[in-house]
Amino acid sequence: MEEEKVSFLKYQYALKMLETEIDILLEEFVHRHGYNPVEHVKSRLKSEESIKNKLKEKNLDYNEKNILVGAPDVVGLRIVVSFINDVYDIVNMIQNSHNIIIKQKQDYITNPKQSGYTSYHLNVLVPIYLENHVEYVEAEIQIRTIAMDFWASIDHKIRYKFPDEIPPDISKALESYAKDIKQLDNKMYELNKIMNSYHENI
Repeated sequence: MEEEKVSFLKYQYALKMLETEIDILLEEFVHRHGYNPVEHVKSRLKSEESIKNKLKEKNLDYNEKNILVGAPDVVGLRIVVSFINDVYDIVNMIQNSHNIIIKQKQDYITNPKQSGYTSYHLNVLVPIYLENHVEYVEAEIQIRTIAMDFWASIDHKIRYKFPDEIPPDISKALESYAKDIKQLDNKMYELNKIMNSYHENI
């Protein structure tokens, strides 16, 4: 059976729309609050090979319909912030957008994954304006602190080295370090509150 040709144009359009909307929302946030909570923003389109592998794991053929069902994160954007309270400020900011529709929320900060992974995920629908109609494309937004991002980056590298199964001692260490990361985030949050109290008294 010949493999279906998949057009990535709409995903490229959706990524541009999402990047622009987030930029505008962040500029407004800074204007309103006089503070920029974001360290950096990173966006990407999942590669064709990565999509095929993901669908294969789910026993799905590679076509437009199955991508919608089995790979809703073709368009991805990660927002890394300074402090843990900033995560929820950014979530609220996105929820208040008139152009982005929230489809699903996953709070892995309150409820971490078994591996220790923490982050806040939003599955959203982004409008793209075509010649004759408006179409909504799904995208995934991840919001996390610098500390969470550091842990996730190391975890990703380890999983790449052990694609079948991570050795138990390494897995256990990762879980332990994830708890250390959470404690660090809480300490930095408390430090930020102290800093803000000094600023308010000036």
